[in-house]
Amino acid sequence: MALADGTRRQIVKRLAQGELPVSDIAKDFEMSLAAVSKHIKVLENAKMVSRRVEGRQHFLSLVPEQLADALDWISIYRNFWLKRMDALAAIVETNIENQED
Repeated sequence: MALADGTRRQIVKRLAQGELPVSDIAKDFEMSLAAVSKHIKVLENAKMVSRRVEGRQHFLSLVPEQLADALDWISIYRNFWLKRMDALAAIVETNIENQED
């Protein structure tokens, strides 16, 4: 999934503020422009980011519809893990109570 990588999540976070040139995004990371471009390409392939070219400069912006789909998918797993964490908390509580007896 495109959002599995922390770098790509940071790119999405930056773009949530509005359209930005690729060069501005690349400055935020301690990696080569080529490496950042690979991350951007993953986001573009997932259709989460769109590119607009103006002269020699490339601008990126988010595609909100695709992010909504990703959020739906994440919500399913969020609920799953919240239930699992609740179950774990109940087990820990039971173990603590048993140790106190």
